[in-house]
Amino acid sequence: MKKKFNEMTSEELVKTQKSLKTVTYLFGVILLLLFGLNIFLIANKGFSASNVIPIALLPIFILNMNTLREIKKELESRN
Repeated sequence: MKKKFNEMTSEELVKTQKSLKTVTYLFGVILLLLFGLNIFLIANKGFSASNVIPIALLPIFILNMNTLREIKKELESRN
């Protein structure tokens, strides 16, 4: 079962924040590469169903960024 942020200790929040930040930024870089590759592929070969994949993965990136914001807000409220 997943703990809520207000039930976690500060150390747990910092650990979660570090790992989520790493994963989110790496995911963001991969998404940017996918968008760039899609632009290249659309220009050369036209549109295909696989061109939708980066758009479909974008909500995961947005959710991770929102979670990072919530963790930061919780850590700031404790100080």
